[in-house]
Amino acid sequence: MKLGRVVGKISLVNAHPSLVGRRWVIAMPQSLAVLAGSGKETEEEVIAVDELGTTPGALVAISDGREAAAPFEPDRKPLDAYIAGIIDELRVDADEAKKLLKR
Repeated sequence: MKLGRVVGKISLVNAHPSLVGRRWVIAMPQSLAVLAGSGKETEEEVIAVDELGTTPGALVAISDGREAAAPFEPDRKPLDAYIAGIIDELRVDADEAKKLLKR
């Protein structure tokens, strides 16, 4: 699971039949350096299914890979990313983050 910031939404004209009517968002994964306020966003954006109603700027938990489809089991969905949670508050100790980033 990754943390990310919602930066936009996607509108699909055509979708896989199992995903028709789903809401899609664009999320920017956040590294520890970014969360600690000492880094730049360098990762590529993720397109994820959002059933939680996130808004732009929201910090979210992103499940990716095979785990992204787990909430829909036993149905099979062709997903690579899913918004698994909305983060209300996050505290990062900048000094501890710097120590971890030096490793």
